[in-house]
Amino acid sequence: MTGLDDIALLAAAGVIAGLVGSAGGITSLLSYPALLAVGLPALSANVTNLVAGVACWPGAALASQPELAGRGRWLRRWVLLSALGGAMGSVLLLSTPPGTFARVVPFLVAAGSLALLVQPWLVGDASRRRHGHTSGVRGAVLPVGLIAVSVYGGYFGAGSGVMTLALLLITAEPHMATANALKNMLIGALTLVSALVFAVFGPVDWVAVLPLGLGMFIGSTLGPRVARRLPATLLRWLVALIGIGLAIQLWINPGE
Repeated sequence: MTGLDDIALLAAAGVIAGLVGSAGGITSLLSYPALLAVGLPALSANVTNLVAGVACWPGAALASQPELAGRGRWLRRWVLLSALGGAMGSVLLLSTPPGTFARVVPFLVAAGSLALLVQPWLVGDASRRRHGHTSGVRGAVLPVGLIAVSVYGGYFGAGSGVMTLALLLITAEPHMATANALKNMLIGALTLVSALVFAVFGPVDWVAVLPLGLGMFIGSTLGPRVARRLPATLLRWLVALIGIGLAIQLWINPGE
């Protein structure tokens, strides 16, 4: 970072990233490239981005109280699993060569984005199954999927929100705004744990964290309100298209 222009760029990118991410999209779509643009190396940008992302959790929680009402018991059950996955992903990032998963990431993001598009049909199929019989295999989809996505979220993060949202819509909550609010809480838990690991062991640029995190907090208080007002179908398509765009970007220019 070189001066006030870089700080202003990170703050602005943080506001937009926090808004887009907490509304259902991908926080890192703008925040990660902004960190690269001000001169941070890829690993430091990745770690700094994840640490700054902690600011989205309280902002999204404050703005999502109507959707989160009565969901405390559900969150207490799954937040711990998400946090565990985030810790595992952070340790993996710090202990493996850079770029180990770089070529896999675009396909994971694209898969989550496409899952959002077909979610209405998948949810309808799931509903028919629930009225028929309970599948033990299906019952394992949420915990297994959540731990896998959370490990990835702690490792790199970009696209983990889209994948978590798709997972929740298919397995746990068919209503878009509510699923988005729950997603924000799960992502917040894994981000917090990852940030604690990186704060001790990672190359965090704290000068960059401050303006980016402040911007993300402001943006994250606006995102759930946007998600609440947009038609679910429109929001689903917007998030999916953003995700596919990020997948193409990461395939052309891997994040690590």
